[in-house]
This record gives sequence, C-alpha cells and structure tokens, in this order.
Amino acid sequence: MNAAFALIARDVKLALRTPAETLTILAFFVIAPTLFAFGIGPEPQVLARVAVGIVWVVALLACLLSLDRLFQAEADDGSLEQLVLAPAPLELLALAKCAAQWLTTAVPLIVVSPLVATMLQLPDEAYGTLLVSLLLGTPTLSLTGGIGAALSVGARKGGALLALIVLPLYVPVLIFAVAAVEAAVAGLPVRPHLFLLAGLGVLALTVAPFAMAASLRQASE
Repeated sequence: MNAAFALIARDVKLALRTPAETLTILAFFVIAPTLFAFGIGPEPQVLARVAVGIVWVVALLACLLSLDRLFQAEADDGSLEQLVLAPAPLELLALAKCAAQWLTTAVPLIVVSPLVATMLQLPDEAYGTLLVSLLLGTPTLSLTGGIGAALSVGARKGGALLALIVLPLYVPVLIFAVAAVEAAVAGLPVRPHLFLLAGLGVLALTVAPFAMAASLRQASE
C-alpha cells in the first residue's frame, strides 16, 4: 500500500508541476459544449433537453484524452519493467496509476461541470444528480480506460487503438448516467440508475487491475 500511495503522490505532483495537460483537457471540456450550443441554437428548451448528454459525452471524451500517456510514459523511459518487477503487486500499482489519473483529470472535470451545465441550461433540479453520476461514473471510466491503455502500450498508432478498445466499454456508463439525470429532471426515482452505475464501478474495480497487470506484463516482455 505504501508503494501505491507513493505512486499516486508522484503522479499527482508531476501533474501539478506541469499542468498544461490538465488545463488542455479542461479547456476541451468547456469549449466543446460551446460548439454544441452554437450548432444546436440558443433555444433554452432545446439545450436543456440535450444538456446532460452533451456534458457526459464531452466528459467521456475528455477522460479519453488523458489515457494515452497513462502507461506509455513508463514504457518510453524504461520504468515499466521496474513496475512489473517491483515487490508490490502489479495489480495494485496499476490501480494506483488509474487513481492518480482520476484525481488529476476527472476531479477537475467534476468541479467545472456545473459551469458547463449552466451554460447548457440544465434544469436546477438535475445538478445534484449530475454531480453524483459523475462521481460514480468517472472512476469506471478511468479503470476501463486503464485496460485499454495497458493493451495499447507500445503499439503503433496507440491512440486510435485505445479509442477503439475503450469507447465501447464506456457505453453502459454513459447510458445509466444520462438516464439518472433525465430521471431527476422528470421527477422520477434516480436511485436505480445510480445503483447500476455503482455496480459498474465495483465490476471495473474487480476486473480492471488484473487485466491491466496481465497486459503490462506482456508489454514488458
């Protein structure tokens, strides 16, 4: 556990020292919905109807942007072999990498999401559910994205391969998250959708560390 916490602290410190990547992702998260708003038109009712879908799709793509370097930096500088041979379980270290990615990418997106939702005229009663859905859903995005990042380490055109692997895995999270917020807007129960989101997170937490570790071991051979 000490090795895992040290790895998380190292990655977070690196992100804070070189914030360009995080700021770029945040800029994308703010600018992309603006383009949707210009394309759809300024009608508040139309924007409110599609607001939650836009927020979640852009958040999903923003998380995807940060996955390309999740394990590739270690592969490039030769430290991937050190991770594989470290005394700590590789599954735990891979999970720590995903945790650091979530802290430096998803958490800033969650903080900024009310601003984007306001710009898109999301109804007030849906803000709380939107934040809860992001808190429950983004860890699953990081974990499933970690599987794709581990599988694409060292591959030519790894970014395209990563998107091809990860995007289908993101679909269930997108469906249940959007359904939860739309249920809040309609005054319907949101707990079933949020429970399903939480269940997807538990499933990802169970499977992803072992899948990432197996892929990283193969990539280091």
